[in-house]
Amino acid sequence: MDLLTMTWRDVGFIHWPIEPDSIQTTLPDQLDVDTYDGQAWLSVVPFQMADIRPRGSPIGRSFGELNLRTYVVADGTPGVYFYNLDADDRLSVTLARQLFQLSYYQASMQVRTDGDSVEFRSRRTSSRAPPADFHATYEPTEPPSPPEPGSVESFLVERYRFYAASDDGTVYYADIDHEPWPLQRGHADIRTNGLFAASGFENPDGDPLVHYCAEIPVTAGRLHRLDGGAQYTD
Repeated sequence: MDLLTMTWRDVGFIHWPIEPDSIQTTLPDQLDVDTYDGQAWLSVVPFQMADIRPRGSPIGRSFGELNLRTYVVADGTPGVYFYNLDADDRLSVTLARQLFQLSYYQASMQVRTDGDSVEFRSRRTSSRAPPADFHATYEPTEPPSPPEPGSVESFLVERYRFYAASDDGTVYYADIDHEPWPLQRGHADIRTNGLFAASGFENPDGDPLVHYCAEIPVTAGRLHRLDGGAQYTD
C-alpha cells in the first residue's frame, strides 16, 4: 500500500564507475554491491522533491534534495543504497530522521532553471555529518526515451527499492513505483562536489555518465526492517 505520493523534477543523475571492493567495504553486512560489466557505481542525484504528501493529505511540501547512492542487492532484490540524503526542508528532515530512521541531513539549497538547464547548489548545514558542498549545472543533450533493458542506463535508474541505514546501523528498505524513466542523456558542469569526501571516498577520476529527467510522478510504500517485518504500519 502506498504511503507517500510525490513528483520528482529536474532530476540529474551523475554517475562514476568505481571498483567494487571500495564499495563493498562501506556497506552493511546484509547488502552486496551490484555491478555492471564488473564495475560498481556511485551516483550523485540532485533534484526537486515536489508536492510530497502522505496518502490522503491535501497538503504537500516541496524542496530541493541531493543524495549520494550506490547499487546493491539484498536477498536477490536489487536496489539503491543511500549514503546520505540532504534536503532543504527542516520539517521533512526531522520527520524522516525521527519517524523513518533515515540519514537525512539539513542543507541550504538553491535551484535555478533556464529552460532544461538546471543550476543546483547545496551546502550541508547539519552538524550530524561532515560538511558537504555541491554546485553543478546539468542539462539534457538528447530526447527522452525509456532505458533499454540490459543497458547501463537501465541498471542505474530502473530500480524500485531503496535501502538505507539508521544511525544505529539498522538497515531499512522501502519500495517505490513509477512509470519507466523518460530518460535523457545529458551533460554536467561540476564546480564543487564534496559528497564523496564526506562519505569517505576519494574524488572520482574522469568524466561522469550523466542523465536527466524533467519530471516523474512517484509513489512510495512503507518502510521495513531488512530482516523482515514492517517497521511502520497503520
